Amino acid sequence: MRRIMCVAFPLVALVVLSLCHGMAGATAPARSKLQWHYYKMQNTCRDAEVYVRHQVKLLWDHDKTITAKLLRLVYSDCFVTGCDASILLDEGSKTEKAAPQNRGLGAFVIIDKIKAVLEARCPGIVSCADILQLATRDAVQLAGGPGYPVFTGRKDGMQSDAASVDLPSPSISWQEALAYFQSRGLDVLDMTTLLGAHTMGQTHCSYIVDRLYNYNGTRNADPSMNATFVDTMKKLCPPRKKGQHDPLVYLNPESGSKYKFTESYYQRILRHEAVLGIDQQLLNGDDTEQITEEFAAGLEDFRRSFALSMYKMGNIKVLTGNQGEIRRNCRNTNKGNPK
Repeated sequence: MRRIMCVAFPLVALVVLSLCHGMAGATAPARSKLQWHYYKMQNTCRDAEVYVRHQVKLLWDHDKTITAKLLRLVYSDCFVTGCDASILLDEGSKTEKAAPQNRGLGAFVIIDKIKAVLEARCPGIVSCADILQLATRDAVQLAGGPGYPVFTGRKDGMQSDAASVDLPSPSISWQEALAYFQSRGLDVLDMTTLLGAHTMGQTHCSYIVDRLYNYNGTRNADPSMNATFVDTMKKLCPPRKKGQHDPLVYLNPESGSKYKFTESYYQRILRHEAVLGIDQQLLNGDDTEQITEEFAAGLEDFRRSFALSMYKMGNIKVLTGNQGEIRRNCRNTNKGNPK
């Protein structure tokens, strides 16, 4: 765990130091050959990041939900085969999009629109994998989150298979979640921080009905939930039979339709008002509880940690150099789209 001495917030102190002294040297995986402002430094598409930022701003002004959608899309991409934009592919009988864990995944059209602009200005230069990382960073910042360096130069993956998707259930224990994050080279601070993306967005009632009506087979609600909150959620998520409508609820009712990046997610956990089981589980570990308390006390510490953890996640198993390709269309490999 990243710990150093600090008067107020020991667990996030290293985040501050890493931001001050440069993220690349502190956290980039050894195999990564990404570069700061890659397209500008290589003089291949000098304004690539400007084009992305402009398009994201236009889209975000029209639809604030894109931040939450892009965050989930990045997670679903990087945690499976690495940050290679394989989640965007439509080729094959059953791609990653078709996996049950990716039900309701969105933002594909957003990436398509941005890619079309870049192809018109710099054809065959900017990868879909980089577009996804840059667009997410810009959307997070527009929602009130941190700006953070996105090193670029990723190549796009060539295949996508639903069978490779091993994203865990939101009802697992914090220990199981931590083991999963650690298998991707992340630690307990990264896990607690990145779960904070649930400060905005929505989920289906089917992911939380077990907590409301039959927790661990008890036919009662999860005892870790505030009783008043249970009553509120039961009104939003009544018992349903197979085939009936599966309503959506906000992951953070305080952010709700505003889709703002705030520390209220952690404050709700402390009040035992987390929507997902994995979120409430953060109070069950000594380190995760301490981090939750620190982030609940102020937005800036959460913002700083989120910046570093997003940077680290964006470096998981990236393809560079002769690996992969630069897709002309993010939904198809170049072989499958021979234009």
